[in-house]
Amino acid sequence: MALNKMLKTLAATSLVLAGSVYAQEPIAGAGIKANPMPKFTNVSQSMLNNAGKDAKNWLLPNGGYDQTRHFPSAQINTGNVSKLRPAFVFQTGIVESMETAPIVVDGVMFVTTSYNHVYAINAVTGEQYWHYKHKIGPVSTYCCGPNNKGVAIADGKLFMGTLDAKLVALDAKTGKLLWETQIADPELGYSETMAPAVVDGKVLIGTNGGEYGVRGFVKAYDANSGKLSWTFHTIPEKGHEGVWAENDATGRNMKRDIAAEKAALAKNGGDFYKTLGGGVWMTPAIDTKTKTVFFVVGNPSPDLYGAERPGDNLYTDSMVAIDLETGKYKWHYQYVAHDVWDLDAVSPPILVDVKDKNGKMIPGVIHGGKTGHIYVHDRSNGNLIRFSDPMVSQEGLWTLPTKEGARMSLGANGGVEWSPMAFNPNLRLAFAVNLEQPMTYHVEAAAYPGGKLWLGGAFKNIPGEEQFGNVVGVNIDTGKVVWKARTDQPMIGGVLSTAGNLVFAGEGNGWFKAYDAKTGKVLWQYQCGAGVNAPPTSYTVNGKQYIAVAAGGNTQLDFKRGNSVFVFSL
Repeated sequence: MALNKMLKTLAATSLVLAGSVYAQEPIAGAGIKANPMPKFTNVSQSMLNNAGKDAKNWLLPNGGYDQTRHFPSAQINTGNVSKLRPAFVFQTGIVESMETAPIVVDGVMFVTTSYNHVYAINAVTGEQYWHYKHKIGPVSTYCCGPNNKGVAIADGKLFMGTLDAKLVALDAKTGKLLWETQIADPELGYSETMAPAVVDGKVLIGTNGGEYGVRGFVKAYDANSGKLSWTFHTIPEKGHEGVWAENDATGRNMKRDIAAEKAALAKNGGDFYKTLGGGVWMTPAIDTKTKTVFFVVGNPSPDLYGAERPGDNLYTDSMVAIDLETGKYKWHYQYVAHDVWDLDAVSPPILVDVKDKNGKMIPGVIHGGKTGHIYVHDRSNGNLIRFSDPMVSQEGLWTLPTKEGARMSLGANGGVEWSPMAFNPNLRLAFAVNLEQPMTYHVEAAAYPGGKLWLGGAFKNIPGEEQFGNVVGVNIDTGKVVWKARTDQPMIGGVLSTAGNLVFAGEGNGWFKAYDAKTGKVLWQYQCGAGVNAPPTSYTVNGKQYIAVAAGGNTQLDFKRGNSVFVFSL
């Protein structure tokens, strides 16, 4: 996961001192009694299976297991969105970057903040029911800010990954800690910021840490006990050298010196798999019919110094499909082999029906890449059907890093960063937010530093060169960019689509906007006072539709910090 140069340099180990204010029990605040929690439904597996069609709740971080982020209510639409107003603002008190996707069940909202706080609040009034603070251990290591992207919910429990690489389960009604388990060793560079997925009694979670020389994974834990069920390593012990690909997924030559790589592998061996990176940053998509889990894998480690890791570095920069029950490998597709630009695969996959090359509709899976393309795959085998027109500049693509610094218009943040896309099934359009940040790439030799930041160089913004972003609508059946709306700043955070033919996305300057899904025209905007760099969600209570989004800014791009969740209604 890419960061700007300053934050890469300052990425560090965070120490939480003994006797700190962190507690592991829910609290209401000094002298404040928590409001009684109303009765709400225990979220069943059947509810989760049908979450994408639920016009009342928002039960998974990206709406449903298919992750389309398309809310099936049209109460708020292109004709009346101009009348959208704040219903309430909930202030968490934690003034730091927010990437949470609020979960809503029967009018109860669950949100997370940086440093692993969880709040349960009234989704109509903003009144707080309970507040949980995770007691972070003595060491927590993270590269891109102390963020948390949200919780998973099932059977009366909430599940959250933590900065000190734990998975915790909370009672959804009280916030009481039910169990916690250590996922990996934070002293080796592991941490957790992703929102987990829960399915069939299993909690699935990946890992951060691709900048620290970890060996990435996805793990499944028993939702009742926290016991480990299986582990899939995103870096195989054997075969990580791959096929020595010369071209990227779009067929362009990546200028590798494969002869030199093969010589280095023969001389030094292939036992570097334990430090090859491959973090899984974002929530997997799940096909419940075929019992298949789909996720994308981050960059190799060290980021820029490829001589340390000859070969294709599988399964970095790839989409991977595995068996839900066992964690066994099914297929993979690599977008960028032997990545030395930090252009990893991060934005979560979306499961949709797609047109194959003969025009037949088949089950597909799509991904928005940091390369600036949307990739359309056959879900059964991973074969690439098509890729979209580029959504950002491709000038200087695959220029190799140098000691002095080599310019490439596609900066290390992308394209589509971790920001979740959305998909409108009626319009056949995928919606993505992109960054335009030209950078110079610098490389230097760097041996494994033992769980510390390991870049093998740096990438730097270029003084005087403009940085901006866009919101884009792409037809996935043709790959054509249907519309593009430029923004004043690089875009990071995510997209919401609704049946009212609206697209919602926020900006680092505080603007939260609604776009016409057909044309990209801005129909409404609201100034939130801090960076809106989190994925929006929607829900309905007592027949009224609401739009929710967190405004806490972003560490990665240093957008203005805040501590608020804004909720809007007509």
